[in-house]
Amino acid sequence: MKKIGFICTGNSARSQMAEGFGRYFAGKLNKQVEVYSAGSNPAGFVHPLAVKCMEEEGIDISGYRSKSLDDIPYRELDIIITLCGDAAENCPYVPGKDVRHWGLPDPAGAEGSEEQRLNVFRKVRDEIKIRVKDLIESV
Repeated sequence: MKKIGFICTGNSARSQMAEGFGRYFAGKLNKQVEVYSAGSNPAGFVHPLAVKCMEEEGIDISGYRSKSLDDIPYRELDIIITLCGDAAENCPYVPGKDVRHWGLPDPAGAEGSEEQRLNVFRKVRDEIKIRVKDLIESV
């Protein structure tokens, strides 16, 4: 069984959405995959707009929690996806692992009205959805 980890800085938005899509597509495509997410510096919460925009996709991440690398089986991961430059620079090196970088903007930093911020989350979510689906299909 393949183990995939989505790593970003705070583990409050991008990696949480990626974990949600990873679990969803693994089930839908009947793939034997375990999916994890963590942050190099966990925020301690899952961003409410990440939860909201994933609900729009029919995926409930409201029970997820912000995790550190020590909270997941980091050294057992077959594929590691870093979702931002900061995580790519701050994640521990794991020799022999398949490490891929997806440079995606952090929607948690979006400004404006709630609807404007939610639109930023949706844009990032939609990109994550495409990439995670392709990834899960390929394993």
